[in-house]
Amino acid sequence: MAYNEDGYQITRHICPRNCYDTCGMLAYVRKGRLEKITGDPTHGYTKGKLCSKGQNYIQRVYSSERIRFPLRQIGRGSGRWERITWEQAMAIICEKILNLQDRYHSTLPFCLNKYSGNFGVLHSAVEGMFNSLGPTTQARGSPCWSAGLDAQLYDMGYNRNSDPGDMEKANIIILWGVNPAWTAIHSLPYIYRAQEKGAIVIVIDPVYTQTARKADYFVQTKPGEDGALALALAKIIYESGNGDQDFIDYHTLGWPLFRDYLANLNLDYLSAQCGQELGRIQELAAIIGSTRAVFIWAGFGLQRHIHGGQTLRAIDALGAVTGCIGFPGGGVHYAHRLTWGFNYNFLKDPGNRYLNINTFAQELNHLQEQPVKMLWVSCRNLLAQDTAGKMLRKELDKLELIVTVEQFLTETACYSDIVLPATTQFEEMDVVPSYWHHWIGLNEQAILPYFEAKSDLEIGQLLAKTLNTYRPGSSSFPIEKSPGSFLDEEFNEELYALLGISHWSELAAGPRQAAVPTTAWSSKTFATPSGKFEFFSTKAQCENIPPFAQYHKGMSSKDKYPYWLITSHAQQGLNSQFQNITKLAKNKKPVVFIHPHTAAAKGVKTGQMVRVYNHLGVITLQAHISPDTPPDILVCHQGWLPGSEARLNDLNDGLPTDMGRVSTGSQGVAFYDVFVDFDPV
Repeated sequence: MAYNEDGYQITRHICPRNCYDTCGMLAYVRKGRLEKITGDPTHGYTKGKLCSKGQNYIQRVYSSERIRFPLRQIGRGSGRWERITWEQAMAIICEKILNLQDRYHSTLPFCLNKYSGNFGVLHSAVEGMFNSLGPTTQARGSPCWSAGLDAQLYDMGYNRNSDPGDMEKANIIILWGVNPAWTAIHSLPYIYRAQEKGAIVIVIDPVYTQTARKADYFVQTKPGEDGALALALAKIIYESGNGDQDFIDYHTLGWPLFRDYLANLNLDYLSAQCGQELGRIQELAAIIGSTRAVFIWAGFGLQRHIHGGQTLRAIDALGAVTGCIGFPGGGVHYAHRLTWGFNYNFLKDPGNRYLNINTFAQELNHLQEQPVKMLWVSCRNLLAQDTAGKMLRKELDKLELIVTVEQFLTETACYSDIVLPATTQFEEMDVVPSYWHHWIGLNEQAILPYFEAKSDLEIGQLLAKTLNTYRPGSSSFPIEKSPGSFLDEEFNEELYALLGISHWSELAAGPRQAAVPTTAWSSKTFATPSGKFEFFSTKAQCENIPPFAQYHKGMSSKDKYPYWLITSHAQQGLNSQFQNITKLAKNKKPVVFIHPHTAAAKGVKTGQMVRVYNHLGVITLQAHISPDTPPDILVCHQGWLPGSEARLNDLNDGLPTDMGRVSTGSQGVAFYDVFVDFDPV
């Protein structure tokens, strides 16, 4: 399906990373080598532009650090590697599978831990391979966005977003706990064009971000107290007569109870809790209450606190009070799943045992019967990303075999017995949707796999074939089916109708935009049991969650550990991906950003090494003095640098958020409710 131009073979691709933008890309190949990557101009959201990470994919594909062959480690964590063949790797794995099955008379000792390293539909083949073995143990849930998903399920019944271009119709854009200048750059043109037309841009964040620099107003809240601000705004807007009474009367459920709750809230208390003067909140309320075209973009960060779900419900309630939901240029936007309607045949559950992905180490430790003895890791770097890192390493030490499928020797790969080399999106076929915009595109195979790398699908097929050779009937995973045949079975008539195509192969001509309303909830008919926006949710009540948005005081620092540790996303990294690419790494060492007054009180200067610690442990970081960070907050950008001993989540208790079970199977993680102290080294 590729085409030729100027001596290049050109193929289409979609970046499959866990990112808002999910960029359309073109790969230019000559003599079998990937020589150039550009943005795909036919992609209606990314419009031919790439972020710096996308522009450096060639360096990632051909990195000298990339894993070329299957590897076996002689002594877990020893760093003594030997190259083995795929046949040897499969033999070791299959013999362990059959040995465990014979010893325990069960397939439950086999465990899969996989998450979001690649959002391509065919990467669910990992689950499909495991499910073909019978009931196994699998990690389930989401570390990053589950509380917010549940909140909007309770309020509106489903996760829907307007088209990002709808921002151009806004009179006010509120970027609440999101930093698109770093993490969603393709939305910036819509924001700029809205500003040119007179829109006011308000950024609400504990940190003065790059996005805040571009705003008309910056509101610096206390971490975890965004709910107090949202409820204060809702109260002032309604009581000043600027609420949308028609929307409330005709399109909401439970308003009288929520109205009475608002009436009893103390504005002085709420303003103190969120760290704002009441006059400032009143000024903000007057601006927001002046129009229905208020586009609120609620980021993932604001729900990474113990009351994160309640926070987003409070912001949703603010949107309902103003009547901006369903209005062109308005609404409350978090994430959507409108274009994720694949069949997901790989995910058919044979009776698996599920462990909470966010408390994985603790759950391994608590298993009494059929303990996990073999772990398969794919699309994850759990040793760098999970909380309770010390306990996790202890639990991993109890396992008999750890297999990791990876492109680089990540921290998790370095603690594995077998490492299998994985392909990039330029070496495999797949289809990738987005959770922010409404475009879906095709990944074509541009080049042959790097040395002996294989896709997750190929690895699953090879394992099933080998296992059935050892013991016929052990796996039902299809071993001869092509990627295209799997895609045939993943698409359905509803998805084809949304995309206006009759077969997925038509995506080779360019990405397609789903035929969903440009403005989410424009019909004012919601997916809740009542068909209305639900201030009062019986579904939440049945989950033992407060039925309407309420204020719950967030955590606060203690005398012993007086500083928040906020671990936000890096500009040049994505979770633990990309920062190992030398050209992208801005900082060669893990850095902590400290306010000048805070640093001066400890005698710390930029470039100096400091010990950051709490009751869980100590990490050493390089100080960077920055006025963008409030005096009571230390900021570290999450990621993974090879050789670094600074594991940020070793200082994280892994406290759960209040919501997440309905949408993902487990509560989220309060990544930002961490408190520390620091001293110069």
